[in-house]
Amino acid sequence: MAQVIEVSDLTKRYRDVRAVDGVTFTVQQDTIYGLLGRNGAGKTTLMSLITAQSLPTSGEVRVFGEHPYENPRVLSRMCFVRESQRYPDEAAPVHAMRAARLFFPHWDQDLADRLGEELRLPLKRRIRKLSRGQLSALGVVIGLASRAEITFFDEPYLGLDAVARQVFYDTLLADYAKHPRTIILSSHLIDEVAHLIERVMVIDQGHILMDEPADDLRDRAATIVGNRDLVEAFVSGREVIHSESLGRVLAATVLWRLSDADRAELAGLGLDVTPVSLQQLIVRTTQHADQAGVPEEVLS
Repeated sequence: MAQVIEVSDLTKRYRDVRAVDGVTFTVQQDTIYGLLGRNGAGKTTLMSLITAQSLPTSGEVRVFGEHPYENPRVLSRMCFVRESQRYPDEAAPVHAMRAARLFFPHWDQDLADRLGEELRLPLKRRIRKLSRGQLSALGVVIGLASRAEITFFDEPYLGLDAVARQVFYDTLLADYAKHPRTIILSSHLIDEVAHLIERVMVIDQGHILMDEPADDLRDRAATIVGNRDLVEAFVSGREVIHSESLGRVLAATVLWRLSDADRAELAGLGLDVTPVSLQQLIVRTTQHADQAGVPEEVLS
């Protein structure tokens, strides 16, 4: 599959703080990515660098094979919906949509109208008077209706209620099926967006900890529960990313794809196996990285 973004040894430093720390990766065409990680992990900084809203301290970004900075050929093909997007004080959502229609060549006004209505977005109210949820709804409408070849959503659900979030997820999937493009979705609601994501990228303290197809991750880890001695013997030599105990019972989360033979052995030992959700896997992985010594000064 073609690569639409190439990032090489990219670093963004603010004085003595490295928000993004020497990351290298590629992004594939027509794929939904989940850019996941805790607050301050570097997600927004990374998206700002790729979309040329911030300049790197060192390293290189290429989008569609070109440098994106001050490059209208590239910038008109990307849409970045920021969590803290700013608009002119006197503007209303209808004005923001008109501007977007002029900038994005694949803009779909019918989709914008339909989605705005479903999200109950007051089109003529001044943006500075919108609630947090209404601002998020405006960003969702622009991001989806732009039909940009690469679309970034930075925490798009903030302020949206459960119904509005579901409208967003359903519309994203339906429109992506008809009009494939690359979507990079930053979110803290990991389990809620897990069904959308085709590839998972986890960033923590400016480092990329994980960049894998979502399907490969779903059976990557398991939690083994039972007698402490038996659990410890089974997980010996395997990478344990979390453990907790109560008396003689131990629950150990291990990075290991269990084979049929492993499961048969566990059953014979009387040990239980519980699946690990994507959210649990990412939380445990980032905690494990902290314990392993990822530099604590890397923030964003």
